[in-house]
Amino acid sequence: MDGSVSPSIPVMFTTKTQYQLPPQKFMIPASWRRFQLSQLINTALSLPRIVPFDFLIRGVLLGGSLSEAANGEEETLEIEYIESVMPPTKLAALPHEEWVSSISCSVPGHFLTGSYDGALRVFDRGQTLFHTAPFHAAPITSFAIVPSSQQAAPADADDGDRLLVVTASHDRTAQISRVSLDGTRTTSTPLATLHLHDAPVADVASSQDGKNILTAGWDGLIGLWSAGIPESDEVPLEETIAAPERKKRRKVQEGGGTVKTKAPSAVLRSHTARVSAVEFSDGGNAVSCGFDSTVRTWDVERGLCSHTITVSEKPFLALAIPSTPETALAASVDRSVTLYDLRTGTSTAASVKFPHPATPATLVFAQSSATQFASGSYDGVVRIWDVRSATREVASARVWDGQKVLALSWAGEVMAIAGEGGVEVWRAGAGVEGGLQKETPSMA
Repeated sequence: MDGSVSPSIPVMFTTKTQYQLPPQKFMIPASWRRFQLSQLINTALSLPRIVPFDFLIRGVLLGGSLSEAANGEEETLEIEYIESVMPPTKLAALPHEEWVSSISCSVPGHFLTGSYDGALRVFDRGQTLFHTAPFHAAPITSFAIVPSSQQAAPADADDGDRLLVVTASHDRTAQISRVSLDGTRTTSTPLATLHLHDAPVADVASSQDGKNILTAGWDGLIGLWSAGIPESDEVPLEETIAAPERKKRRKVQEGGGTVKTKAPSAVLRSHTARVSAVEFSDGGNAVSCGFDSTVRTWDVERGLCSHTITVSEKPFLALAIPSTPETALAASVDRSVTLYDLRTGTSTAASVKFPHPATPATLVFAQSSATQFASGSYDGVVRIWDVRSATREVASARVWDGQKVLALSWAGEVMAIAGEGGVEVWRAGAGVEGGLQKETPSMA
């Protein structure tokens, strides 16, 4: 040892968490890394239990020493600290014999899944299968829960135990159904089928007010629909069903069935290839992405594409809309997720790329966070990111080996993961060290 003293760096800490330090300047050894800084915050606040923190410098997560982050600058370094995202831990698995393409854990006490066998299933949080609804004769690709509204729900379906669910399928239709959550007597009732597309319907979304629905098709079309159930068929049966199925469908209707056919209120045309994902954005407009390597913004009321971001040879697979205005996350077959500024007309301006070692197929924002999102990839790994730093994921877990992750849902600390391996339920999110339960997964 030469007895030399490590140089120090003047630092000011800021945070948006509940763990507030009084405003003051600290002289921190330049060699310190995340662990030492986290210890400092815990000690300064005299926290009863250790809370791990990560640190953002100029919007980038600290991955090395302070001296590396300071890059020779002598000014006071402003550091924002955030609660660390702990490694996800597996809690349970929900039995499925088929691939699962869509999932939701946002309904209190329940999990809903959509599978390649065309069925929507309802589980309770104890992993008990309550109900199986064979809504489609082909794989379900996506489903969305329609928020309660007077327009959306039939008059006899306005209590809190009944959901309006819209499903999309390879059978070229979407369907609005009522699911009544009543313990072991859970039931489902198809209400209306949505007819527009002449190719598989890839995605479906509901507006926040529950009044409108969007469908995205492999035929390049986006359908805009009211969520209301019509009193009579809007599309003639002969125009909606192939000949072998027409006789069977007519018998169902003659036997007292109430399933109606719906026509779209508008058709959004601009994509030149498959539309892979569509979402409503703030204000009731929409964002879509597709195999034509574009991310498009739509004026839904006028039925027009209002803005297009075009990327060279970059087909998109998935989409997520953060709370940040005028931005969207899009996952691509080039093994990346990109945060786009929808106000720009180019693929590079004001965009942030999150690189992946395998193709990301699904994206979801944490329900409790405006900055954290998760991606699920074809390598069976779920990665958690912070939009403020694309240098590396903040946590990850290998869910399956050699099986694709196809869908994610994240509510509170519960993350439901669906794909070729079925369904698994994990605990994920910021937390206290030592506070997670059950086994620790292998990490990617």
